[in-house]
Amino acid sequence: MSRQSKIVKTSIIGIVVNLILVAFKATIGILVNSIAITLDAVNNLTDALSSIITIIGTKLAGKAPDEKHPYGYGRIEYFASVIIAAIVLWAGITALMESWPKIFNPDVTSYTTVSLIIVAVAVIVKFALGRYVKGVGEKINSQALVASGSDAYFDAILSFSTLVAAIVSIFWHISLEGILGVIISIVIIKASIDMIRETVDSMLGERVDAELARKLKETIMEFPQVYGVYDLFIHNYGPEDIQGSVHIKVDDSLTAVDIQKLTRLISTRIYEEYSIIMTAIGVYANYDTHKDIQDDLAEITSKYPGILETHGFIVYEEEKLITFDMIVDFKFNREEIKGKVLDEIKKRHPEYNYIIIDDFDTSDINKS
Repeated sequence: MSRQSKIVKTSIIGIVVNLILVAFKATIGILVNSIAITLDAVNNLTDALSSIITIIGTKLAGKAPDEKHPYGYGRIEYFASVIIAAIVLWAGITALMESWPKIFNPDVTSYTTVSLIIVAVAVIVKFALGRYVKGVGEKINSQALVASGSDAYFDAILSFSTLVAAIVSIFWHISLEGILGVIISIVIIKASIDMIRETVDSMLGERVDAELARKLKETIMEFPQVYGVYDLFIHNYGPEDIQGSVHIKVDDSLTAVDIQKLTRLISTRIYEEYSIIMTAIGVYANYDTHKDIQDDLAEITSKYPGILETHGFIVYEEEKLITFDMIVDFKFNREEIKGKVLDEIKKRHPEYNYIIIDDFDTSDINKS
């Protein structure tokens, strides 16, 4: 079964289960005059609507690349997640506005054994649904399904809280409906904001996961011709379309044919193991000329904690020019550090001009 089919199947199951819960909870909530149970029913309705949007987003994201969108439509899944989060946020705000007055003017509720049994069953069903949906989402890398599954877990907890409030009302005649409704609303609002933040991070292009970066670099370093791996970039065009680029250090004696064969082998290995398309693999030469300058540069840069790494050292003898790449931590003043490094290396080797090429730390790997 394809990834798209799995998402659609899982979402349909979520829709059916949530609509059944809506019918039961709404009926019981109205019969016993419980704002908490009624709000829980509304929340289940938004869950069903979210599953519908997930299906639509998945179908649109599955469209093949075309002339206007050569990278495909995979990122539509993220837009679908934003829409879902907005719906959940709206539901939370609405619930908060309705629940707050109930704290000061509580309604009289009349719970029955049947209503309590239905709420208890709902807790079990939502917990099972959440576990199933989130598990599928994590397995196939579907942000929308993971969010839906997590939301179902929240629903199970909140329904359990409703059950506790009902028991308190029966035995101690204390109404917690308004307070519980506010708590439910706040949890829903927080969950929606977290969902929006996570999805926007994916759309903007967030930092490469440190563990993934480490594994990718270790895999490339397994090739005996590779002496170093640098400038790893990962670009997310959708859950099923991840592309990347990297630089490798190889002996300067390798021919163009040797390098082409090596980069093809690396690209194939990365795609087979990680499903990442390496669109470009650049090359740095590994050579020992001007070792004294390289050693001095290493000593100078080691004095600055903001410098995470230097690489790509190369000398243009005719132009009397040396260039190298330098990664500076985002928390430090890049230009100030560059100026100090340039001043020090020029004092030691004034016969050359120097250009520092800015590189950026795109993962946490250099900090670990």
